[in-house]
Amino acid sequence: MHYAARKDSRRLREMNSVNKLMPMSPAITPESLVYIAGHNGMVGAAIMRNLQLAGYKNILTRPHSQLDLTNQRAVRDFFAESKPSCVFLAAARVGGIHANNTYPAEFIYQNLMIEANIIDSAWRSGTERLLFLGSSCIYPRLAKQPMSETALLTGNLEPTNEPYALAKIAGIKLCESYSRQYGVQYRSVMPTNLYGSGDNFNLENSHVIPALIRKIHNAKVTNQPTAEVWGSGNPMREFLHVDDMANACRFVMELADTAYESATKPMLSHLNIGTGNDVSIGELAKLICQIVDYPGEIIFNTDHPDGAPRKLMDVTKIQKLGWQAAISLSEGLTQTYDWFLDHQDKYRR
Repeated sequence: MHYAARKDSRRLREMNSVNKLMPMSPAITPESLVYIAGHNGMVGAAIMRNLQLAGYKNILTRPHSQLDLTNQRAVRDFFAESKPSCVFLAAARVGGIHANNTYPAEFIYQNLMIEANIIDSAWRSGTERLLFLGSSCIYPRLAKQPMSETALLTGNLEPTNEPYALAKIAGIKLCESYSRQYGVQYRSVMPTNLYGSGDNFNLENSHVIPALIRKIHNAKVTNQPTAEVWGSGNPMREFLHVDDMANACRFVMELADTAYESATKPMLSHLNIGTGNDVSIGELAKLICQIVDYPGEIIFNTDHPDGAPRKLMDVTKIQKLGWQAAISLSEGLTQTYDWFLDHQDKYRR
């Protein structure tokens, strides 16, 4: 076995060792035909790795060049022909504050079309089980911390990513509506801020961790005395390694109906996924400086917006079901920086 594959297998065993074994639903087994929407993205790729390491044998994928998920007819035809029994809906238009502010129309339109087409086509083709991946941005900007699932729709959203958040809320309600009306098991999970292998390090539209890694790395290799961080550095954020997220997704997808329903309600059916711990952006930047071995100074540019002051997930429900994160922030950042070093040529200008 290749070294990277051995390391991934060991990591999966370590993640599984901290999670309780729950009754597995007969609706999904390693022999099931499983479609991963968005398998080329960071999230979808992590789910595919996790399923393969867990012994899943029949994984179905389609690149964007072969299947435009915003095209209703194309998606319906694909599902009618392939008839997957289970679906991981990880496809989405994603980006950081800059991207959300610059392309709000694309963020709401593309995400609404993707989830509506897939969820409806899945039901039409007889898909028994589906897992929709949302985001912590579904919660109000000033939601009580840590944010419980019950905070949904209780206040105003963060303006910088409202279109994306509204699309994700619609995805939750699509899953709930189809489950209530047709008796299917279409579930939703809301991961906190994700990072890890396969992340987007393009400074035009990346999230905070890859942006900081690239900026601080560039400052190091060009011997710059300072590295700039957007915002004040004060906002608090929670970060989850994408491999932990993938393990949680499989965990939730495999839960027996009685276990999932014990933690949810028909019209409040989503589960938070996170670590239950947060860190300030300033502290995060200092930790990345240590991992990158950058000796310079961090400069905070307050001309750029901070976004929500704090975003910490209440992960009580999923932890009671038996799952918890296993990868520490320091370990995860080190792995992510190593991945960036191996793939940085694609980001050179």
